[in-house]
Order: sequence, then structure tokens, then C-alpha cells
Amino acid sequence: MGALDMARKDLLKGLMTPPDANSAQPSTPAQRPTYTKGAIGAVSRSISELKSRSIIEIPTDLIDDTGGLKDRLGEDVADQAALIDSIRDYGQQVPVLLRHDPNNEGRYQIVYGRRRVAALRALGQPVKALLRELNDQDLIVAQGQENAARRDLTFIEKANFARQMRDAHYERKLICAALHIDKTVISRMLNVADTLGGDVIRAIGPAPSVGRDRWLRLVALVESGTSPKTLLKTLEGLSDLSSDARFDALLITPNKTKPKPAAPAPLLVDGKPLGQISHSAKTVTLTLDEQGFGDWIAQNIEEFHRAWTGSKGRRIALTGGAKPEQQQRGTKGQRKSPPR
Repeated sequence: MGALDMARKDLLKGLMTPPDANSAQPSTPAQRPTYTKGAIGAVSRSISELKSRSIIEIPTDLIDDTGGLKDRLGEDVADQAALIDSIRDYGQQVPVLLRHDPNNEGRYQIVYGRRRVAALRALGQPVKALLRELNDQDLIVAQGQENAARRDLTFIEKANFARQMRDAHYERKLICAALHIDKTVISRMLNVADTLGGDVIRAIGPAPSVGRDRWLRLVALVESGTSPKTLLKTLEGLSDLSSDARFDALLITPNKTKPKPAAPAPLLVDGKPLGQISHSAKTVTLTLDEQGFGDWIAQNIEEFHRAWTGSKGRRIALTGGAKPEQQQRGTKGQRKSPPR
């Protein structure tokens, strides 16, 4: 037998045959010959590719939910129950993707397929999975691309995923590749996530019916003065509502930032200061410097009010300091004098 045939035989034996348990020196991956060129290298690569594409069954108690980033903001109980029923009736039709836990020998981490793993764990069934060797960066890219391909993550879940990647110091280019989204959209997503904050986003949830434009409206509400703490207070006690309904409750929350009151204007009579007048949304306040005059007005307020009512809503200009629009409300521009 030629040297090439012997090498091929040893390669296939090393790749396909488990080590002899009775051997004094069991073979290890480091002891196996490595071939990267020619026909032997091609065979080695082909077998590695077959391994990465083969589906294996792994018990759920060996799988940890620790790989990658948290891509979902919460699970819909009804949807998860429907998934459990479907797998119970028809079996697991789509495999999940796992990797070896780099810190725990014999255990696995989920790359994607967390809901399927949870459903199979509830059913007490093993998980059909693809197993790949992935470093942390490749894991997150694979997770993001799978989510983008399924198109079932909501806008805010993608935004939160992008924020987690950025906070983990991944480059913007890698974030774009993971979510298959260009830099402009990623920037908008990050602005939404940063402006609202993680507490508000988690309190709202995935909001599946809410698109980017409505999230931007909520961001504008915060930027106009409504604090995230105010949004959180509004969300208190709304946990029984759907995620979409919780979001809607925030958009109808008025901006509680009170406008600054206008500065008081001087109240003049014949060019001389008599006091001040200030206006708010619902009231007019007169501050008079002469206490006796103020008392006299209070004593005759009924007569003033009857005169004002008789003018059919037209205000009477009491002083030269009245507002121009009040002066123009008299009949044909004529001013009425107060009763004496």
C-alpha cells in the first residue's frame, strides 16, 4: 500500500473512529495528524463541514441559556404555550444552533432557538441541534443575522440588541452586519434605546405592533421634557395590559413640564403706576399698591361684574395699562368707564 493510501487510511480512522478505551495512550485531537493541502486536506475539510451540518440530539439539562445577548424583551405566554402545543403534536421541525460552553466541559450554550429549547424543556424532550465552534464575536453575529432573517424581532428588540452590542464594545460595522441594517438606521435605534433607557424599554416590552415612527414620537416626548421616570410611573400598575397597550398609554401621557408664567406687567392709570397685572392660563391677577383702592374695588365688585356682563362678554379697559386686545373689544373702539 502506498504512502498516500496509508495516510488517507490513518486520517479517516482518526476522524471517524472513537479512541480505544483500553489503550494506554488514548488519542487526543492534538495527537491526530493534520492535513490541510491536497486530496487529504479536501477530505478533512469535507468531513468537518459534514459535522457542522449534522443534526444531533442533546438533553435540555446540558444546555445553558448563557450564550450571546438577550434578544427578546419578554416572552408572550400565549405564544410560548402555542409553540409547546405545536412541538408536542408535530415534533421539532427546525433545529436550534448551539456551541460548546467554553468554560464548562460537556455543556452547551444557545446561539439561537431559545424559545424552542424552553418548549422542549417543558415537554421533557431532547433538542435537535446544529453544533458549531464559535467564538463570542461569531456567536453574536450569527445570533443577530438569524434574528434579522426571521424578521420576528420587533423594532425595539433590535434597538436593544444593538445597544447591548455597542455596550459590549463591538464596532459599529459589526453591529450592522449582525442585524443586517445600515449605519443610519442603527444610529436611530441607538438613539431610541439611549433616550428611553433600559428600564422603560423593559417595562414596555416588545410592542410587536409599534414601528419605528411611533417609537420616535415617544423619544420626542422625552426630549421635550417628559422624563423617563414619569414614563415609568405611568407604567406602574399596567403589567396586566399587553405590551402594545402599555406603549399606547405612554403616548397619551401629557407633557407635565409646566410652562414658566409670564412676568407681571405694570398697571398704569394716567401714566402713573398703580400696581401689576399678571396672566396665567386660567386667571388674571391684580396686585394694587393702594390698599384703600383695593378695598373699594372689593366692595363694589358686584357692580363691576354687572357692567361687564352687560357688555356681552366685552372686557372693560380699566386702566391705560390694559392689553391692546382688551381695548379693542369695546364697541367701535370706544372705551367704557367703570361705574362711579
